[in-house]
Amino acid sequence: MVLLHDAGGNRAQTVAALPRIIRELRAHGYRLVTVSALAGLSREQVMPPTTGVGAWLTRAGGFGFGLVTAFGVLLAALFVTGIVLSCLRLAFISVLGLLEAAGRGRQDRDAPGVAAFLVPVTVLVPAFNEERVILATVASLLTQGDASQVRVLVIDDGSSDRTAQVALDAYGTHPQVEVHRVPNGGKASALNHGLRLARTDVVVVIDADTQLAPGALAALTRPFADGSVAAVAGNAKVGNRVNLLTRWQALEYITAQNVERRALALLNSVSVVPGAIGAWRRDVLLEVGGFATDTLAEDADLTLRVLAAGWRVTYEQRAVAFTEAPQTVRGFLKQRFRWMYGILQATWKQRGAVRAGQRRLAFVTLPNVLVFQVVLPLVSALLDAAMLISTAWNVQQARFHPDSPGMSGHVLAFYLLFVGVDLFAGVLAFALEPGERWSLLLWLPLQRFFYRQLLYVVAIRATLAALRGGTVGWGKLERLGTVRLGTEGVRQGEPRTGGGAAGD
Repeated sequence: MVLLHDAGGNRAQTVAALPRIIRELRAHGYRLVTVSALAGLSREQVMPPTTGVGAWLTRAGGFGFGLVTAFGVLLAALFVTGIVLSCLRLAFISVLGLLEAAGRGRQDRDAPGVAAFLVPVTVLVPAFNEERVILATVASLLTQGDASQVRVLVIDDGSSDRTAQVALDAYGTHPQVEVHRVPNGGKASALNHGLRLARTDVVVVIDADTQLAPGALAALTRPFADGSVAAVAGNAKVGNRVNLLTRWQALEYITAQNVERRALALLNSVSVVPGAIGAWRRDVLLEVGGFATDTLAEDADLTLRVLAAGWRVTYEQRAVAFTEAPQTVRGFLKQRFRWMYGILQATWKQRGAVRAGQRRLAFVTLPNVLVFQVVLPLVSALLDAAMLISTAWNVQQARFHPDSPGMSGHVLAFYLLFVGVDLFAGVLAFALEPGERWSLLLWLPLQRFFYRQLLYVVAIRATLAALRGGTVGWGKLERLGTVRLGTEGVRQGEPRTGGGAAGD
């Protein structure tokens, strides 16, 4: 009797052994026959056809096994495709980032320094229940230039706390600061009110929890010397690196968001000028209708509309702003859900880009947003779950079958390649980001294996909410006033200025 392994798993050795065994048996005079022939029975006697309920159960079983097989094939294809796409994108972004940095270096040699403003600016600070942080934000703005250069408009959006009163008490008579109260209508509505009050050609928008590094406004306005530039995204950093979650967010800002903006600026495909720090040509904003009130991501929506109108959107690394990131998982999930749901709304509004002939928007910006910010997180959640189940299965098999080949070498190789490219991209991002302490990179492996699980939850929730439709609330975050200018792990090369949080 010859027993061959046929209990699942890799059957390669069985398949390889069969021809050799058959040849040897025949060489010794053996004849191979079916069991039915050996017993003198017909095929119908040995394998009687199933009828009635048995036939239906047989078909159902076959269909079920077919589904399982198809799902396995699909999962394997998605796994390899997801890893390959991620690796190609990381490589592509890294190359573009290096090219952008090289071009910036040439510009700095040709026109060194950003000491003077190209144009005066009006800074809009929309605020809703920001009494803990508003003073530090305004203080950081007042270090940026004198009354002939910087005008600060604090727009209190119907706050239920003392935001407006705190700002009035501190800056009510200051020649550069104005405080305006408007009925609560949302951030976009408050920004549109400030836009109507602005008189300068360039308008800067920052969040009320954000503090600007010295020289940030000068750097932010410099690209407007190019008449084709309508918007400039600043370099937002996490300014409250007080726990593991905020450090992970700081890593994401450096290794993902800012690197992507740097690379996409070369293609004029920046999808979001962040609300934390961004500059706009006022006449262009008025031309496209100002900030939209029908999305939760008014910054992304406005950026896409400006691109659709044929203007250029760029990125300025030296315009550094420190913003307050959520310090709790609950606050993080709330913020990121709003971001992703708002991005889905904004991209849906541009669904006619191909028909309108907006090729760069249709074939670069929107696919980048949808594939890598929405679809890939959804697929990655499935792939990580499959990887975990596969690992557990192989560990279990190794217990009972020590000689089992275990996990596919190809899958493991692809996964290690992805991790390696990811780590390389992180190192490159820090190399392109002057002033950052490299010790923050030590948190990168943990971030990749734990932090992104939170992003999966956000992607799934936002997608399901979009499919259901209906209204989604803003989800106001509680401010703690923990931002510090030139915060932990960041060396700006200049003394700290601009004051701390309110009450310090």
